[in-house]
Amino acid sequence: MSVETTAPAVAGAVDKEVRRLDRVIIRFAGDSGDGMQLTGDRFTSETASFGNDLSTLPNFPAEIRAPAGTLPGVSSFQLHFADHDILTPGDAPNVLVAMNPAALKANIGDLPRGAEVIVNTDEFTKRAMQKVGYDASPLEDGSLDGYHLHPVPLTTLTVEALKEFDLTRKEAERSKNMFALGLLSWMYHRPTEGTETFLRSKFAKKPDIAAANIAAFRAGWNFGETTEDFAVSYEVAPAATAFPPGVYRNISGNLALSYGLVAASRQADLPLFLGSYPITPASDILHELSKHKNFGVRTFQAEDEIAGIGAALGAAFGGSLAVTTTSGPGVALKSETIGLAVSLELPLLVVDIQRGGPSTGLPTKTEQADLLQAMYGRNGEAPVPVVAPRTPADCFDAALEAARIALAYRTPVFLLSDGYLANGSEPWRVPEIDELPDLTVRFAQGPNHTTEDGTEVFWPYKRDPHTLARPWAIPGTPGLEHRIGGIEKQNGTGNISYDPANHDFMVRTRQAKIDNITVPDLQADDPDGARTLVLGWGSTYGPITAAVRRIRAQGGHIAQAHLRHLNPFPPNLGEVLTRYERVVIPEMNLGQLATLIRAEYLIDALSYTQVNGMPFKAEQLATALEEAIDGH
Repeated sequence: MSVETTAPAVAGAVDKEVRRLDRVIIRFAGDSGDGMQLTGDRFTSETASFGNDLSTLPNFPAEIRAPAGTLPGVSSFQLHFADHDILTPGDAPNVLVAMNPAALKANIGDLPRGAEVIVNTDEFTKRAMQKVGYDASPLEDGSLDGYHLHPVPLTTLTVEALKEFDLTRKEAERSKNMFALGLLSWMYHRPTEGTETFLRSKFAKKPDIAAANIAAFRAGWNFGETTEDFAVSYEVAPAATAFPPGVYRNISGNLALSYGLVAASRQADLPLFLGSYPITPASDILHELSKHKNFGVRTFQAEDEIAGIGAALGAAFGGSLAVTTTSGPGVALKSETIGLAVSLELPLLVVDIQRGGPSTGLPTKTEQADLLQAMYGRNGEAPVPVVAPRTPADCFDAALEAARIALAYRTPVFLLSDGYLANGSEPWRVPEIDELPDLTVRFAQGPNHTTEDGTEVFWPYKRDPHTLARPWAIPGTPGLEHRIGGIEKQNGTGNISYDPANHDFMVRTRQAKIDNITVPDLQADDPDGARTLVLGWGSTYGPITAAVRRIRAQGGHIAQAHLRHLNPFPPNLGEVLTRYERVVIPEMNLGQLATLIRAEYLIDALSYTQVNGMPFKAEQLATALEEAIDGH
């Protein structure tokens, strides 16, 4: 992190030094009821409006209200922002804001020496410290001497700032997160107008609460401006060269995915139907799409996962762009209906926001462990295309791509995101309408086959010779009546068939349809003719790319390729893999892609795995890749 120091620029201002930085990593941490996610989100929004590149990592407990003051109850939000292109939320925070002893103890181990630590001293009572195992106050025993410690009585200052409001002390204390946000906004020269507008809107029906939060926010700013403890503020310039020209906004993966689904329905000129059952971390998509009835979106919150996908498949039969959203446990329940969709050959998007498992596992943590479930988690031979976004903003494009495949090839499609992408955010360039793909669909309108006696009839399983897709016939269209259901169909006619040869033909045809899906060739980034390739998929893109940059900056040679299409694989994947002596595959599972690569291409891929509920750190990956380059 480079630093440039300047004198105060405003005449009459408090004599404080301003340092210019190229990047900063901040982590807000406190109880799950302290508003850390809201605080981080507001700081992120203002940082995006300022023009920095950014990447975020929300990290919170699964409980609605986790036990206060305990280590399992700590909620945190990490933000990495910079004046240049960045790829990850950062490995180690430069600044930690700890609202209580539990937050300090849970996070201090991640900080490098010399980091800034801002603590709410009001919460460091003897009982609170003992609850997390502090025998003596870490603020006084010298254990924090390696850091720049800023003890701030956040609660007391907040209550004092709000004494003119008709609030109880408990109500006033709830605004301490806004005081902390104001202080950090001063420290890093963040805009403030957006947060004040947000608070007025959020508490529009409670104007006194809105005014109190704004007052706390301003008090935090003023405290930073006037206190002697904060003698330095910091500037991080906008990332002017990091982005192509365009209109940008900050966006999370789930929001980008929601917008991608709406865009796909408009480009296909089809109504969008979502059949879903709430499940972490996919529920935000249901919440967002429910707001867009003006775009022809219909959302159905079903009584369970099976009903959600059943309704979605029915909507696909009726001519809608049909979607069901879930996470791994829900995919297990939906598997029978996904198999039915394979048999019926209808377009259906199955959005799996992966999380730690098995079973309930780690609902609010991230993992990539559903790949083999998406590939094979059904009875019989039931192949399904699999598409995976690589960043939060890329979820928009991945949704469009999944819709393209589903509509063009009449098949269910898995879209594999994960909790890291879903909740994380980054800048996104809002595309122009003419940049979006044409997804227009032609429904069957009349007979498509002539029998031997010259009669014109409709065959529901007569296929397009290029895509092998069957016609999509909307119920109620005159003359297009046809049988539907999961029992095997006769090729062409769609009549029920128990003929062994027909079943063999239909199984192989459905597989051939998936195998022949047109996907782009895999592009390998290899500027130096490396002997080692790192191959990734999904959300590992950011950490892998950051690690590759570190290795190359130190003179190392390594190639990188990243898969969006996992079924079918890009047609040139085998050729790319055989160029290299070593192929390393980092995954947040126990080696599922590596298993597929070894089986398909007989490549002795090196698997590097992590299943701790958190994304890879760039430094950790760089070390592992350097060892692979050296042949260890």
